[in-house]
Amino acid sequence: MSALDRLQRWYAARCDGTWEHDHGVTITSCDNPGWWVKVALAGTPLHGIAFAEIALGVDGQRHPAQPSWLSCRVEDDVWHGAGDAAKLEVILEAFLDWAERHGTR
Repeated sequence: MSALDRLQRWYAARCDGTWEHDHGVTITSCDNPGWWVKVALAGTPLHGIAFAEIALGVDGQRHPAQPSWLSCRVEDDVWHGAGDAAKLEVILEAFLDWAERHGTR
């Protein structure tokens, strides 16, 4: 199953008539260039679950320091994944692998 199919399935499983009105998934491009994915964890089984930060090719402030870069973390109950223009699928897989390891599909 593709990362996009997995994300669609994860999102649909959260939609209960309430959660999706205030929470959700955002995928945007950024000017580094690259991608930024945000997933609201409030109201999901992932709320409060530790995520081991990923920081590859970024500086201490999580800014790209190399052409190939990836930064994933949880901050303020939001999962953030960012990476260079070739990393969208890697970002989605980082989130989904973590989510699925913790029993949410």
